[in-house]
Amino acid sequence: MRHQGTVRLETPRLILRRFEMDDAQSMFDNWASDDNVTRFLTWSTHHDVDITKKTIQSWIDQYSNPKFYQWVIVLDEIKELIGTISVVHPIDDKIQAAEIGYCIGEKWWNQGITSEALQEVIRFLLDEVQVNCVLARHDTRNPNSGKVMEKCGMKYDGTLRQYDWNNQGICDVSFYSILASEW
Repeated sequence: MRHQGTVRLETPRLILRRFEMDDAQSMFDNWASDDNVTRFLTWSTHHDVDITKKTIQSWIDQYSNPKFYQWVIVLDEIKELIGTISVVHPIDDKIQAAEIGYCIGEKWWNQGITSEALQEVIRFLLDEVQVNCVLARHDTRNPNSGKVMEKCGMKYDGTLRQYDWNNQGICDVSFYSILASEW
């Protein structure tokens, strides 16, 4: 594998880049403070921008690690920060698998933006980092997240009952993946 860390990625509409401390207010305003956005996530809604600042600082502190992947999603046309996408657990070099997590502000839902970001991160991880498997999961009560995964070529692997926890409590979780051989 060829770990590169969080490098700048671009798509026709998006810039995926490292977070900066100046991003805190936009992150707070555009998604982190919205209970509807965090409903199916494992981190709590930020009720104060200081929480957002601490979160961003923890990511900035990890950017020197070539195995750390945490991007802010910027809608290039309006230069607006609209969400985040990341490798949510350290990549397991033995099995060469990376699990992706993402969230986007509600204002930008159902516009293909999350799929565009996920597709680029999948490409980067399979082509450039050379992982063997990219996977993602979602609470079964959030089927739109599964639609994003399917749109990006990920295949449904199965559902584990009462396997995960998020802001809704214990939940069933569906897994999707794509292998390098399928790319």
